[in-house]
Amino acid sequence: MTEPVPDGQEIDEVDLLRSNEYALLALLFGRAPTGEVLARVSELKGDGSPLGLAHIALADAALGMDPDAISREFFDLFIGVGRGELLPYGSYYLTGFLYERPLARVREDLARLGIERVEEQREPEDHIAILCEVMAGLAGGRLGAEPGSDRQFFERHLKPWAARFFADCEMCQRAGFYRAAGLVGRLFMEIEAEAFAMDA
Repeated sequence: MTEPVPDGQEIDEVDLLRSNEYALLALLFGRAPTGEVLARVSELKGDGSPLGLAHIALADAALGMDPDAISREFFDLFIGVGRGELLPYGSYYLTGFLYERPLARVREDLARLGIERVEEQREPEDHIAILCEVMAGLAGGRLGAEPGSDRQFFERHLKPWAARFFADCEMCQRAGFYRAAGLVGRLFMEIEAEAFAMDA
């Protein structure tokens, strides 16, 4: 099964599913989910695979979740007073500091892809949600990039640290909903890394 994208290129079902998975992660880690988003997440289905079971767990975590409670959890984990418990930035995970060379590399690659920073975007571009949003566009063929651009972007900007970040979400004592979201993210990053390695 394929789906057309704006330039007439066909996207296969696997890439469409990958794009949707990245879009889900971008949505959940970009800002605190609204009641509407939580309702949609609670309808996720899964199968007997590890990722499928993680989807079921995420849906269960979202079911009946109070949007105010999830906003507090999101604030405590990723924003905080001064800083959150977890810092969802490539620079931090790779160097221990914010605004370092990994961010400059992301900006270089975004410029190559023709992606410009939105003025009202306050987060640096190495934020996990922004990187997942870019990957959703690359996997789904919406960015008009050359074939293989998704692999290159993943290898450079997500593979070195994203699975560790999502694992930290899973292990975080103050996390509730985001433990389940972290499990989905970690498993998906592992699947992507394995799939790209097999294609090498």
